[in-house]
Amino acid sequence: MADTITMQVARYRPGQEAEPVFQSYDVPLRKEWAVLDGLNHIKDHVDGTLSYRWSCRMGICGSCGMTVNGSPVLSCATFLTDYAPGPVRVEPLRNFPVVRDLVVDIGDFMAKLPSVKPWLIRDDEPPEGEYLQTPDELDDYKKFSMCINCMLCYSACPVYALDPAFVGPAAIALAQRYNLDSRDEGAADRRDVLSSAEGVWACTFVGECSTACPKGVDPAGAIQRYKLTAATHALKDFLLPRGAR
Repeated sequence: MADTITMQVARYRPGQEAEPVFQSYDVPLRKEWAVLDGLNHIKDHVDGTLSYRWSCRMGICGSCGMTVNGSPVLSCATFLTDYAPGPVRVEPLRNFPVVRDLVVDIGDFMAKLPSVKPWLIRDDEPPEGEYLQTPDELDDYKKFSMCINCMLCYSACPVYALDPAFVGPAAIALAQRYNLDSRDEGAADRRDVLSSAEGVWACTFVGECSTACPKGVDPAGAIQRYKLTAATHALKDFLLPRGAR
């Protein structure tokens, strides 16, 4: 195995480039090095002007999402040896405005997330003790609770690429995480957003969001499951008088 590997990194510096360009760097090829380690080597030893986001290096914070050789991945969990002999092409996440180099503007996602109210909503008074929940009730929503807001699913989603108004896979999956929680009573509060034209009905079920998800959340499954819920509610609204629903 070679001692080094070439990383072709997208650079976009407002005021210097009109559009992104690629710059090549040779970095050590070590078995334990992830793509993020290669970028840190570039920033620490070669070019301190390189900009990108990262925090935990453990696949938990979700901040180091990038496009590597055409696929959206967590750069801390994607290893350079998997791309040997190279080159490794590193670009910002697709479908988001680029702020600088590998840093994207996530404002659209952050604005949409609270619209689905991803928190427990209760109408009655809380109990004196705990909200009891069975293992089966936990299993019903546990998968959807693993989302780390890395936005790889938005980068992979062809619907979001064509229609930025789409609420998006992660936000819908997080809404389902609470809709399916036995302690929650807020499904009706989320219905208007989820059932809208920009909600689940915008999804064409390509499934790339679930393929890209590093945590196995399966946002495509969450969307399809809510389509059935939305259709059921729409049928009830059409057939039943208001007092009988």
